[in-house]
Amino acid sequence: MMSSEDSEFMLELLNDPSWIRFISDRNAKTVEDAKDYIVNKLIPLYERSGFGLYLTELKSDSTPIGICGLIKRDSLEDVDIGFALLPKFRANGYAFESASAVMAYGKSVLGLSRIVAITSKENNRSVKLLEKLGFKFEKLTKLTDEGSEIMLFGADV
Repeated sequence: MMSSEDSEFMLELLNDPSWIRFISDRNAKTVEDAKDYIVNKLIPLYERSGFGLYLTELKSDSTPIGICGLIKRDSLEDVDIGFALLPKFRANGYAFESASAVMAYGKSVLGLSRIVAITSKENNRSVKLLEKLGFKFEKLTKLTDEGSEIMLFGADV
């Protein structure tokens, strides 16, 4: 589970150009903004659902490299997986490794039989990773009426 102690790392991740482009601009400009994001957005996920986004670290020295986890959104029928890595840790298999572990956790511990994933239509790297993880494109959808269209993928676990 992430905590306010992860604020400096989270500030870096929230300001990564790929996060801003493909996820959203959370307008986090200070460590305090990042702390507020963790406390007001991420921790309530754990409290509401019993799961959420987890800090992804290197096994060798516990360096934070990203986040990966499960989210139950009101606007989606199924639990969805989310992941993001800092740029210098991409293309090393870490996203596949962490997402595979989260999917296994969802099946074995949470008893999920299906997990979905969402991504923007332009996020080719995420689409490739989702397909490698066994997700299949299902449809274009919106999380909110005023939101932009996103791709919805599904996988039986």
